Amino acid sequence: MKIHKLIHCCLVIDLKPTDGHSRRILLDPGFYSLEKHSKVHKIDVVLITHEHADHFHIESLKELIKIHPEVTVITNDAVGAILAKEGIEHRVMEHGNAVDIKGIHIEACGKEHAVLHKSIPVFSNVGFLLTETAQVYPSKGRPAPVFIFPGDAFTDPLKEIDILALPVAGPWMKISEAIDYALQLKPEKAFPVHDALRVPSQHLLPEKILGLHGIEFIKLEEGGEIVYS
Repeated sequence: MKIHKLIHCCLVIDLKPTDGHSRRILLDPGFYSLEKHSKVHKIDVVLITHEHADHFHIESLKELIKIHPEVTVITNDAVGAILAKEGIEHRVMEHGNAVDIKGIHIEACGKEHAVLHKSIPVFSNVGFLLTETAQVYPSKGRPAPVFIFPGDAFTDPLKEIDILALPVAGPWMKISEAIDYALQLKPEKAFPVHDALRVPSQHLLPEKILGLHGIEFIKLEEGGEIVYS
């Protein structure tokens, strides 16, 4: 599994299922990543957690589909409604749903965006768990690593997690909540997302506290990569 961070919440994940052919997933291509995600090649699946513009940009998605006509778009109900009006083929996943696509196992986790304020209606949000279908890592003695991208929420998938894309900044959260979420899930590795507007010291506290609990916090910056094998 190779994770490439474009910027903010936009990730490119390369998986290699048992057939030996690499599959590429594009996660949350929003307005922060317009220039970058428009240049990504060979996309098999696009995952969109929710409708906010830093996670979803309809016009660039249309262009991606033109370039990659065989791509599978998976999202939540709210984004699905927008795509349906635009005549864009897609698949809606809800909490607890699972699907295998081209050797990639995808599970949906969560229903709602974290609360922004009590006066604002709660938005729909779905997180995604990814792994390579039916593949065993001999060095681990168990199935391939499980990656979770929760979107804008701190949903517990109630499953063992190896790699966590951890939101660290935003109007809906505190850094202490992000740290507690990582401690709750206990992944082997975590890296920051939702950090385009973070302050320079935002990564210091997670690195310190999570490290004390055996969780490696990788300060993944724009353009950085993680390879997990």
